[in-house]
Amino acid sequence: MLPLYDTIPGRYPAVANWLLIAAHVFVFMFELGLSDPELLRVLFTFGMVPAELTAGPPAPYWSPLTAVFLHGGWVHLIANMWTLWIFGDNVEDRMGPARFVAFYLACGVCASLAELIVHPTSTVPVIGASGAIAGVMGAYLAMYHHARIVLLIPLFFWPLFVQVSALFFLFYWFLVQLVSSSLEPSLGGVAYWAHIGGFVAGFALHRLFIPHGGRAPCDDEGPLARAWELPPRGGRRVRL
Repeated sequence: MLPLYDTIPGRYPAVANWLLIAAHVFVFMFELGLSDPELLRVLFTFGMVPAELTAGPPAPYWSPLTAVFLHGGWVHLIANMWTLWIFGDNVEDRMGPARFVAFYLACGVCASLAELIVHPTSTVPVIGASGAIAGVMGAYLAMYHHARIVLLIPLFFWPLFVQVSALFFLFYWFLVQLVSSSLEPSLGGVAYWAHIGGFVAGFALHRLFIPHGGRAPCDDEGPLARAWELPPRGGRRVRL
């Protein structure tokens, strides 16, 4: 189940969202140029290692923030940037560029701290923007729960396009994180509690980053929603 786009148009260019995506890609390109020993050194220095923080000083207290910009592979990076591209522009639309960046980084730190609280003795570096992006998704749920998300569901060799409410999709996503966190020992490799912590932080804190008397929300669905009503060229469309 792959989200393709939402149906709420932006009113302003999503400059900050694109700059964040570019920053993540730039850091990943830097990672690719490192040798294996150098990469490990970077991951353990700038990734968040919970055991190092809970052991007390000296400790890399910057790591809950810097860990957000590191990724473990192409799939990890592309999945995160695709999700940020879908949800980030609308959240930036409400907050403005500077506040959106501050909000994004704050959610990233909250996500890292959630993972730290649950696994304080872990010696595995926690990396990735998933927690920060989960915060963006939490804010999106609070501000645009009436929006609709178009999903691609591959059924064998026939694509099925399904349009669902943002409320349904994001609630389902959050439920998957909760269930997966209970199975974490068997699944491994994914910081589900960072996802949960980031999502909750984004939902709870988003109002602090919306300027008073500033940007109004765009409540009207735009051309993408109207295009949905056109006959499909391939595959099948379902609206839930």
